[in-house]
Amino acid sequence: MPNLVAIVTGGGSGFGEAIAQRFAAEGARVVIADFNPGAGERVVADLRARGHAAEFCRTDVSVSADMCHLVAFAVERFGRLDVMVNNAGISHPNGPMLNVSEADFDRLYQVNVKSIYLSAVHCVPVFRRQGGGGFINIGSTAAVRPRPGLSWYNGSKGAVVLLTKSLAVELAPDKIRANAINPAIADTPLLTTFMGAPDTPENRARFLASIPLGRLCQPSDVANAAVFFADPASEFVTGTCLEVDGGRCI
Repeated sequence: MPNLVAIVTGGGSGFGEAIAQRFAAEGARVVIADFNPGAGERVVADLRARGHAAEFCRTDVSVSADMCHLVAFAVERFGRLDVMVNNAGISHPNGPMLNVSEADFDRLYQVNVKSIYLSAVHCVPVFRRQGGGGFINIGSTAAVRPRPGLSWYNGSKGAVVLLTKSLAVELAPDKIRANAINPAIADTPLLTTFMGAPDTPENRARFLASIPLGRLCQPSDVANAAVFFADPASEFVTGTCLEVDGGRCI
């Protein structure tokens, strides 16, 4: 992946940070997009300290002007854009579906689903001019095997999976690929939100019981899958939604 240029949304923590670290280690140039400047700038500083090419761009992925600026920023700084990693995402706390407010529902779909639309609006013209490119969308096993208490989140990730397949079909003539990664519940800042309870050994055990390999997903697991999808070696892979889940969806 030397000199490949990638944007990673939500790159200031969790899956996004791990993806950015792995991409940079493979020789990619990375733009970290995050709503939190402190988190994004910390990741960029760490990457630069290791000799990698990295930039930060504050971005609300639900706002078209922000996404337009982000894509233009990447092209301006690095001359092109090869991969868009739509990683930024949120959830409502695990609990009864009717306890989720309309405002929280709207924000959930703006961040998790509208962001996919906006990334296509602003990235596809760039990819077409270049003769190709790729989307990597971070979905969830919630789209494949939904858990109770997360209904609206499950639906948002179901949309991510179907949009990934639809993008792959429609954009294939332009040599634009789209793939998704569906992690199981993971050791990230959103863990307690998914649990709907404190992170105690007892609560962890309840979730671990549903994962055959017996551990939570780690950010590095998702980063490894993202490297495969970004690498030119996977040029014939599109529309694939890969469960990185320790066997949960078997």
